[in-house]
Amino acid sequence: MSALDPLFAPRSVAVLGASDVPGKLGTAMTASLARFPGTVMKINPSRPQQFHPSVAEAVAAHGTAPDLVISCIPAAVTASALREAAAAGARAALVCAGGFAESGPEGAAHQRALSEVVRDTGLRLLGPNTSGFFVPHASLTASFVPGVADLAAGPVAVVAASGGVNHALAFALADAGAGLRLGVGLGNSMDVSQADVLDHLAGDEALRAVALHVETAADGRRLTDAVRRLVDRVPVVALVVGRSDVGDFARSHTGALATSWRVTRAALRQAGAVLVDDERELADAVCALSRVRLPAHPRPGAGLVTAQAGPGLLLTDALRTAGVQVPPLAEQTVKEVGELLPGLTYQRNPVDTGRPSPTLPHVIERVSADPDIHVTAVYALLEPAAVDLPAALTGARPATPLVAVVGGPPDQVRRARQDLGQAGIPCATTPAAGATMVRALAEDAAGRSRLEEDAAPAATPALSLTGPADEHTAKNVLAALGIRTPVRRVCAGRDAAHAALDELGGPVVVKILDPAVLHKTEVGGVQIGIRTHEDLDAALARMPAAPALLVEQMAPAGPELIAGVRRDPVFGPVLALGAGGTAAEILGDVSLRLAPVPAGEAEAMLDDLATRELFLGARGAAPVDRTRLARVLLALSSLGTDPAVAECEINPLRILPDGDVVALDAVLVPRDLRNEGGSEDA
Repeated sequence: MSALDPLFAPRSVAVLGASDVPGKLGTAMTASLARFPGTVMKINPSRPQQFHPSVAEAVAAHGTAPDLVISCIPAAVTASALREAAAAGARAALVCAGGFAESGPEGAAHQRALSEVVRDTGLRLLGPNTSGFFVPHASLTASFVPGVADLAAGPVAVVAASGGVNHALAFALADAGAGLRLGVGLGNSMDVSQADVLDHLAGDEALRAVALHVETAADGRRLTDAVRRLVDRVPVVALVVGRSDVGDFARSHTGALATSWRVTRAALRQAGAVLVDDERELADAVCALSRVRLPAHPRPGAGLVTAQAGPGLLLTDALRTAGVQVPPLAEQTVKEVGELLPGLTYQRNPVDTGRPSPTLPHVIERVSADPDIHVTAVYALLEPAAVDLPAALTGARPATPLVAVVGGPPDQVRRARQDLGQAGIPCATTPAAGATMVRALAEDAAGRSRLEEDAAPAATPALSLTGPADEHTAKNVLAALGIRTPVRRVCAGRDAAHAALDELGGPVVVKILDPAVLHKTEVGGVQIGIRTHEDLDAALARMPAAPALLVEQMAPAGPELIAGVRRDPVFGPVLALGAGGTAAEILGDVSLRLAPVPAGEAEAMLDDLATRELFLGARGAAPVDRTRLARVLLALSSLGTDPAVAECEINPLRILPDGDVVALDAVLVPRDLRNEGGSEDA
């Protein structure tokens, strides 16, 4: 029994604002419920001759209270009507109208009134500002969009931030041959959230895959926790809006706070979701995962069998570009395949059969049995005179799941796709779509493999910051966490700086030590390469006045990273690793994880960077010691979970000749010194 059963599995429904006037929302919603097998109560006090004047009178007439009330009335009167419905026994509500928080101050007042009804009555509310939901297997269509009632039932759920996207995805999935278990558009998510719906779905044994569309998230950790619980049983494919700057538009759409697109994607991936970039990819990925799922594996390998070389190259290139392993076949596999095919074709992966032939099922079986292959994709044009392709694929006995990519006349392809789908074989119609399917299967398996490791945060030193932290204080905190920092001395003035130079020896760096100045280089507060007392006097003359100076040994030259942790307003502590300099900011070359992170996730962050080869020994540079780098990231991850810390950033984090890393500059921002909704450059 789920808390959302009154919403998604009602026995009776009441429609507020029911009508029979063409073009009215209440007319469309009433008509959409024509196939609903339970009781439908039509409420409209302005037309008591045709409809019930109130929910209470409808309850008296039918002898039962509605589980679900669907509100098709204006925003200004919605709260009072729902309060009366709850008093009459209603337990859930769908509010379709707009004019709430997304529309401005007056609408926000209407939404606050709705929140009070939910708080006072316990009513579960979907919306407002949504086109509704549908449950095809229960013949429940709580939507005013035409054609929804004809969607076929199936094992896929759509959980979308937007009612419009919910319907668009549902129709796209139907076109791809995937039936729907549930389709939900959250709208403003005033009460029922995406996490609530995902938790509801966790108990549905008929569910096979979830399509998740995210615009904003009021409680990011609750969303990721719900995804993580669900992916243990069924795959989740996520499409996140916001690659470009659409924050204002997203807020106007739902009235909610928008967080970073990168953070949201990173958080969902870390929770085990498969990420896609558009609705077409989402439909392809969900179609594949609703039919087959690979066992958990850190890097599944794909075997490719193609009856046409050109499309096979497109498929191979797309998979490798996406980071999917396409490993060479073992010599024994190549030998067995070679006994089935002419010697003119390529046979090491991908395997080119030349044309579809009766040997195709046997080639598939040999390739799939290779020890490094976990999923097998097959491309072929439909050539009935050469081979019955659907029969060949369904008749094969592969050792791995299959993904078919079929080309040919549209009507023939449609029939082949249907036949293969009924046999449990995902079928795409282009190499790009086939690559999306294979990638989704591989990333789902890899994501579950990562989830097998739990985060074990290291001990964090007790922080007793009573005010802004200067660089020396920040570095002391890092050193207590085991992060290497330069040997340094705090100096009250010129004489102490000269004494520090004598003690440390040149070359040294001299910096102003002022917690109010985060960007010291911009004000001339950093002078490098100081070797002599004359150099030091000249440097001090160029520097602005400051409460103190920091003199520290210079580190050898080497590649530089940026690493840090900050408190995101939606997801909480977020760990970041990026290329040093401007690459992280301008190129977006940054890897993100929610903190705390497991050791395996910390070690994998470097692999996310497009510039990773710069830190792995490119052009003779010292390669970073990945274990030592992971220790730094784990320490920052632990620090970020301290309630007293808003942000800590190391920039740069330099790679030394021995592969170790050293924090050359550090910023530590206590939480009570920051605007919680803001962001501080470090």
